[in-house]
Amino acid sequence: MPHASDDIASDIIAKWAAAFSRLDADALSSLYSKHALFFGSNPKLYRGRDGVAAYFRGLPRWRTSTVQFSDVVFEQVGPDLVNVAGTASFDVDQGAIKLSLKITWVIAREDGDWKIVSHHVSSKAPLI
Repeated sequence: MPHASDDIASDIIAKWAAAFSRLDADALSSLYSKHALFFGSNPKLYRGRDGVAAYFRGLPRWRTSTVQFSDVVFEQVGPDLVNVAGTASFDVDQGAIKLSLKITWVIAREDGDWKIVSHHVSSKAPLI
């Protein structure tokens, strides 16, 4: 039986994937909280929407970029908080680069809308 958390997370995943396919930093950053903490594919911690936008503006300008989410699980923590974990598989420049990462998000209601407040990706390969 579907839960509200499924709809909340699925909606953000769809918007995120569409904006990533255009490498639209403004659209991507609009999905994040003004208080967001963001660990992407480099070691730097980005903060807030401006930080998220800076991260996406700093990515290479690939000819094509797609992302597919799989093995996604949602957990409603409370009425205003959803925890998300899964795999994000990136395919850029028509297969030149394929990258599959573990991804976690915490999504919270902020000013009446749902926003990503925490974003973290890490390698799927064992580190130890």
